[in-house]
Amino acid sequence: MMGRYAAITGWGMALPERVITNAELARNIDTSDEWIRTRTGIAERRVVGPGEYTSTLATAAGLRALQCAEITPSKVDLVILATCTPDRPFPATACTVQSNLGISYAGAFDLNAACSGFVYALSVATSMIQSGAHHTVLLVAADIFTHLINWQDRNTCVLFGDGAGAVVLQASDKPLGLISSKIGAWGNGEDLMAAEAGGTRLPATPELLRQGRQYVAMNGREIFKHAVRWMSDSSQQVIAAANLTIDDIQLIVPHQANMRIIEATAKRLELPLERVFVNLERYGNTSAASVPIALCEAVEQGRLHEGDHVLLTAFGGGLTWASSVVRWGQ
Repeated sequence: MMGRYAAITGWGMALPERVITNAELARNIDTSDEWIRTRTGIAERRVVGPGEYTSTLATAAGLRALQCAEITPSKVDLVILATCTPDRPFPATACTVQSNLGISYAGAFDLNAACSGFVYALSVATSMIQSGAHHTVLLVAADIFTHLINWQDRNTCVLFGDGAGAVVLQASDKPLGLISSKIGAWGNGEDLMAAEAGGTRLPATPELLRQGRQYVAMNGREIFKHAVRWMSDSSQQVIAAANLTIDDIQLIVPHQANMRIIEATAKRLELPLERVFVNLERYGNTSAASVPIALCEAVEQGRLHEGDHVLLTAFGGGLTWASSVVRWGQ
């Protein structure tokens, strides 16, 4: 890394106020609290209401990260927003966030790697700082995935929630921040989890909307198999690339998609669940926001300390996956 690192100096998160419990879902579809908990580990999720958009959640999380880092918006020279649910097809929602926060003239762009988005973007942001092109990056991950959900489909509507998480990355000569990363994708599996209608391939015509093809459809069994394999494989790769062993990892913060996936991944890594951070029960799968929200709560709960190694790993539609080892500290 040639003596230039990208330390995480601030963090923040934002969630909608509305909470939907399993019991509430069970009043509208054929499911139960027990059915959802035993199959997913989820008890409730946050869902946006009127006036809440991807940009509003992203702005709130970004502001908290800036305040945590004790820097003014003028110090930021790049804004990256990881999302697959932008406010609108274009321009980039990162530009809205940049404007909302008063980060004048800084570069701004969206990055779409679905649920892997934050870990993907962490690699990109770190590279931008290491190259010398940027000094301070605001990295936000935000998704309103419930807009892509058919609330009558119990296979998907029980899984997802909305939220945003953010970090500030700043150039440092201390060996902190991202020390190894691996991003990957298997495009042949893109149809295993997708919202078909709404893009240029299948514009959202009235007929397609009547068919519900604007909503997410997924092959849960296949997703599970690939998620466990690639999250664990890429985790092993980044640990080795950092010249560490699994015993050197103080905490793993995985994508919060399904408790069974988290448990199976930890088992393949031979990592006890005591060293795995889980907040899935309260938020469900918040897509790209999942990892940074969990990271924020891990810090707030005293689970991370100066010099600790934290493993971040995620998997998403595309199919994408990403893992990173981060040395914590400022």
